[in-house]
Amino acid sequence: MPSKVRIALDAMGGDVGAPVVIPGAAISLARHRDTEFLLVGDRAKIEPELDKHPALKAASRVIHTDVAVSMEDKPSQALRRGRKTSSMWLAIDAVKKGEADVAVSAGNTGALMAMSRFHLRTLPGIDRPAIAGMWPTKRGDSVVLDLGATIGGDAHHLVSLAVMGAAMASVLFNKPRPTVGLLNIGTEEIKGHEEIREAGETLRAMNLPQLDYLGFVEGDGIGKGLADVIVTEGFSGNIALKAAEGTARQMAELLRNEMQRSWMSKLGYLFARNAFQALRDKMDPNKSNGGVFLGLNGVVVKSHGGISAEGFAYAIEVGYEMVHYDLLTKINQMLNRDGGALTSVPTAQEAVS
Repeated sequence: MPSKVRIALDAMGGDVGAPVVIPGAAISLARHRDTEFLLVGDRAKIEPELDKHPALKAASRVIHTDVAVSMEDKPSQALRRGRKTSSMWLAIDAVKKGEADVAVSAGNTGALMAMSRFHLRTLPGIDRPAIAGMWPTKRGDSVVLDLGATIGGDAHHLVSLAVMGAAMASVLFNKPRPTVGLLNIGTEEIKGHEEIREAGETLRAMNLPQLDYLGFVEGDGIGKGLADVIVTEGFSGNIALKAAEGTARQMAELLRNEMQRSWMSKLGYLFARNAFQALRDKMDPNKSNGGVFLGLNGVVVKSHGGISAEGFAYAIEVGYEMVHYDLLTKINQMLNRDGGALTSVPTAQEAVS
């Protein structure tokens, strides 16, 4: 456990940039005093915000660049235009050089993944990185991955996701053997694509000591919290995430409208407002913000682009937790235990980007 957690922030990433990133960092610092920040971006935009937060200013160093990756840039464009000069690249570079323990950005997801993978490379045994996020459930929280880093995946890829997700869950939930399920269209062994069935057979046959494979989990099982870790490839994982977020917003809007329809409903709200507040807190997207890029030789966290300062603070704290509890070492231990968790699985072909 490091004495100080050093966090590099892409201060120009996201829909707003420094006016959200800087106050978000100040909120996080108030909760974790053992944090130091590298603020990467346009000094003219960072310093006026930083002046509003003296404690953060004392714990920060600014790295100037006026080059930002656009939210509309394709990953290949971002690599060509922003390599070695953009705020996103320089934040990742700080991790590469050992100047920071984690990089956090609210910028373009595809560009952040492309730059992170290009610069940090993947861990031995991992073909492609994944985005892992926290999912609120009836039983607490689950780790869900991949939430959109790459599309598709063979059995080897899904098994590697299971191992990495289990490592993250063991860190966050303090469980030596987290439960793992594969997202599928049914729980029967004969259902789903061939690669999912093959991954399930492999995980069951391997009987890894670092995870407890439960079998297939249907979409509604995520919210039920049937497993500590839910594994899927990035296409279906991203659809599941966006569908859940949209449904939560829709339910909140419908409930708000119903509460305002009559004086009786307004009166009912007054009696039940504590319960409604608890529900609002449980479903608050700010508190589940921050997707971890797993499988890299470094820790990178992606925040939603349109998040508030409070939400960005939660993304910073996800990175803090990953460093504080030494996630990379945990993943490496799981991958290399007993000769390597993935050595018996055929290596996947490199995806064509």
